[in-house]
Amino acid sequence: MSLPLRVNSIVFIAALLAVWRVTHLVVVEDGPWDLLVKFRRMASAIALERLVACFYCASVWVALGFALLITRDWRALLVFVPALSGGAILLERATSRDEPAVWIEEKEKEIS
Repeated sequence: MSLPLRVNSIVFIAALLAVWRVTHLVVVEDGPWDLLVKFRRMASAIALERLVACFYCASVWVALGFALLITRDWRALLVFVPALSGGAILLERATSRDEPAVWIEEKEKEIS
């Protein structure tokens, strides 16, 4: 049994770019008149802060919305949601200016 994936690559790439853009807008940007800052504050007030503060978390929900625009087949959704979210995460990592965290381990001093 194969998945009925009838989505052409242009539609998928457009959806991937849209998922990255919307997720970046919600998580990182202030928006016009600081609307997204206010949105994040409201989300924080109702215990949804992690959804709008974490790019990884937000990208899953944004990807779900765009995947539903592409297909209604639940089997295709199982493929498209993580694919769109993962693609958006890769784009964010490629375009992010922040350096990744570095692990530093200090040696313990030996007692003689």
